[in-house]
Amino acid sequence: MSDYVLAAIDGSHYSESVCDYAVWAATALSAPLRFLHTVDNHAQVAEPDLTGHLGLGTREHLLEQLSDIEEQRGKLAREQGRLMLNAARERSEAAGFSEPPCMQRNGTLVDTLAEHEKEIRLLVLGKRGETAHQASGHLGSNLERVVRELHRPILMVPKTFTPPKRILMAFDGSNTARKGVDMLAKSPLFDGAECHVVIVGADTAENRSQLEWATEALRSAGHQAEGAIRAGEVEEALRAYKEEQEIDLLVMGAYGHSRIRHLLVGSTTTAMLRHAHLPVLILR
Repeated sequence: MSDYVLAAIDGSHYSESVCDYAVWAATALSAPLRFLHTVDNHAQVAEPDLTGHLGLGTREHLLEQLSDIEEQRGKLAREQGRLMLNAARERSEAAGFSEPPCMQRNGTLVDTLAEHEKEIRLLVLGKRGETAHQASGHLGSNLERVVRELHRPILMVPKTFTPPKRILMAFDGSNTARKGVDMLAKSPLFDGAECHVVIVGADTAENRSQLEWATEALRSAGHQAEGAIRAGEVEEALRAYKEEQEIDLLVMGAYGHSRIRHLLVGSTTTAMLRHAHLPVLILR
């Protein structure tokens, strides 16, 4: 099976929303849907230093107990994953999908996605995983790694599903951003949606020309398109526009050297993504 929508499911509060957005995307794209759950094989309990004054037999006995505990932990994790995948399948079947395949894999999420990358049309995953503190302002470490290493569109979703009706494209005139506009124009994912294109920068002739190209490309494809140039810091300008226009999905290109693409670069993720309460589609 190729070119499917893949939903990464875990035990976080985002899983139901991941399922709902994946169903929405697969329906709009007329694409197959799959669910994935990974069980990390790394030991969750570090082996203690038992070299002190304990006898060899005692140390071996304790290590055997630790091994048994890890084996049980692994079995429980796999069973929990199976139950989560079954719940996701049932939720998607209620929305009209007939028995979408479910995959459970041992290993890290990033490594597993890399193995299936060529077959993925769109990856859907939550803003944070089950091991992240819910009050944290940071993205989950898995998401940050996936964004950096996967060369497929990624839809990062919030906890609650809202059918996207107003789309905001953060645009800078780069090749990545132009490809993003072309994708928006051609993709059935955004049929009927109101598309907004925003350049954050000076109101120059060059920027006006770039904005005109983008809005015209969208209108030629049958979309209702609006464009704007906003001054100021990228995060603040986009957040303000989002609130003014009641945007419910943000589209961004990943990586490069412009101010907009710099949002996804660096050792920490910027406030725009950390504090996003709407889905963010990240293009590569």
